[in-house]
Amino acid sequence: MDEARIPTGLIVEGQLRRLSSQSIPAYVVNRGAYAAGLILVKINTIEEGCIVLIQQRDIEGELGWMAVLGGTNTVPEKEADAYIARAVSRDPDLWVIEVEDRQRRNPFEGKAIS
Repeated sequence: MDEARIPTGLIVEGQLRRLSSQSIPAYVVNRGAYAAGLILVKINTIEEGCIVLIQQRDIEGELGWMAVLGGTNTVPEKEADAYIARAVSRDPDLWVIEVEDRQRRNPFEGKAIS
């Protein structure tokens, strides 16, 4: 099956199960379109703040991850939450996943897009 045809909801469900089995807390903050919504990940490092990554297509059309706000630097949680609220208001089909990980790992596969 082509990656583009796997429903986003199924990808999210699988990742949440994998994270749960690794004892990494993760939550669905906004449930987007099951079949085709994009994903935004808020990585909460607890002490240092948050990193926000959004799924985007590169110039070849492949899905990857773009760091927004402070890039790979952390921003205060309040700032991250305000960005997420604006993103969801523009795209209600957006999936928003919050992960608590002090090691700043993106739980989803895909290359970094700058």
